[in-house]
Amino acid sequence: MDPHDRFSSSLLRQIVKVRSPAATAGSMPSSRGLTLAGTVIALTVATPLLVIFSPVLVPAAIAVFLITSGFVTSGGFGVAALSVLGWMYKYLTGKHPVGADQIDHARARFAAKARDIKEGAQHRIDQSQAQAS
Repeated sequence: MDPHDRFSSSLLRQIVKVRSPAATAGSMPSSRGLTLAGTVIALTVATPLLVIFSPVLVPAAIAVFLITSGFVTSGGFGVAALSVLGWMYKYLTGKHPVGADQIDHARARFAAKARDIKEGAQHRIDQSQAQAS
């Protein structure tokens, strides 16, 4: 291969590397302008239709929004319930899921507090019985 051909080949690649992005960047403003013009024309044509049909479209849009949000919310609650049930299954089968230490620590604290309350109540009962006799 001729070194001159290799030089012209690399020069050609560099030119293509520069010209391709330049052509793409040059077409962006014109496509932006066409998009803006199309949007303005579409709004000009659609505005009278929106005004005429607004007594129907606004309640319909509200109904569609409420129905969609209801489905999304119920789906989210379903996923949350399934994940909680999966966590509980892992915890009850002893697989030690994430957060199990915190649950065990809280259970121990509740048990200790219940024991303290029981002992305090028993102490008060014993005192009141001693005073009565």
